[in-house]
Amino acid sequence: MSRTSDHFADGTEDEQASAGGAGHDPSRTGWAGHRRGTRDFSRLLAAMFFAGVATFAQLYAPQAVLPAISTGLRVPPAAAALLVSAATGGLAVSVLLWSWLADRAGRVRTMLIAIVGATVIGAVVPFTTALPVMVVLRFLEGACLGGVAGVAVAYITEETHAASMAAATGLYISGTSLGGLSGRLVSGPITDLTGSWRAGVGAVLGLSVVAAVLFAVLVPPARRFIPRRTSLAEVTRRAAGHLRSPRMLAVFAQAFCLMGAFVTVYNYLGFRLERPPFDLSPTITSLLFLSYLAGTWSSSRATRAAVHRGRRTVLLGAAGLMLTGLALTWLPSIAVVILGLVVLTAGFFAGHAIASALAGMMASEGRAQATALYNFFYYSGSSVMGWAGGYLFTVGGWPAVSVFCGAAVAAAMLAAWAGLQPDPSRSV
Repeated sequence: MSRTSDHFADGTEDEQASAGGAGHDPSRTGWAGHRRGTRDFSRLLAAMFFAGVATFAQLYAPQAVLPAISTGLRVPPAAAALLVSAATGGLAVSVLLWSWLADRAGRVRTMLIAIVGATVIGAVVPFTTALPVMVVLRFLEGACLGGVAGVAVAYITEETHAASMAAATGLYISGTSLGGLSGRLVSGPITDLTGSWRAGVGAVLGLSVVAAVLFAVLVPPARRFIPRRTSLAEVTRRAAGHLRSPRMLAVFAQAFCLMGAFVTVYNYLGFRLERPPFDLSPTITSLLFLSYLAGTWSSSRATRAAVHRGRRTVLLGAAGLMLTGLALTWLPSIAVVILGLVVLTAGFFAGHAIASALAGMMASEGRAQATALYNFFYYSGSSVMGWAGGYLFTVGGWPAVSVFCGAAVAAAMLAAWAGLQPDPSRSV
């Protein structure tokens, strides 16, 4: 078997072929996309970085203060985690609808509408006292955020040159990790300082507003996108086609299992560390989210490594890192737990960078639907596993949670090994 066939999309042939997917036509625009090193390419990356901050800061703001929410509302860990799971669940079910709207209204306009809607709804959450109402609002907030998470990668792949596409996607994933980190780092210390988790979540909303404004100012207008009056039936047909592809299903399995395990760890590790023998404060616990910086580093490194070693190999290695990190969190040493969290986070973001890029690159048509489905499975894993892990934590403590997460990561490895076998007839 040739070396090229062992590597998933390591050349530009498939990227160039897939650039002609639904929604734009390079032959009609006469423009090949933003190239790395140009001013507009830098603006695009900066804009999408701030879009990631605006989206993921508010999406995960409650995660760092779940123990405080559980205590303040007098509810068990699984019920408190619904504030995260409801938002990610809303995002999951909305992404296909947003992809349909983005085909008609344009990527940039769709993302702007989504960010504004999410911010308005999110502003109400800290002033709500009833948990069921909070859960509904968080679901709607997440549904709005699906307009960014479900469209961003499609916009990047359409507006960047084929030679710069993988790098741009990897850098965007790095930005989303910093966005999630910023929300957690703000909400935890402010909650500890004020004694109110509502103040912590509200402060993150202010950060999201600033980031949304910067996104709106910096984002370059779409130049390769041509609006289409795509029917919902056509969107459904494209989505169904992706769901019949074993290779795409293997990619979607990475999204569900890896993200589900990752969010479950971060949802409940704080509960463990704020109890004996660790007894950490919310501020110190929130600092553990600095482990996200490992993801910022690993996501860009993974896209480069895939060129030389192949995407399936990098995916399997990333999952192996997650399993190693999980094993380290078992030990009763805060230093070892932190090391385990760093290793797990690096592995997760490396795998996510590769899998999310594959979802777009492998789609011969309906790239927006492919990336939307990837996000559906990604956030479904977060919502379902992140909620279920709370019951396991209540019954079996941290060992039960980590075994649950380890089984999910192992399932992702099996799916990648079996479903992403190199195809001699293709370059992916």
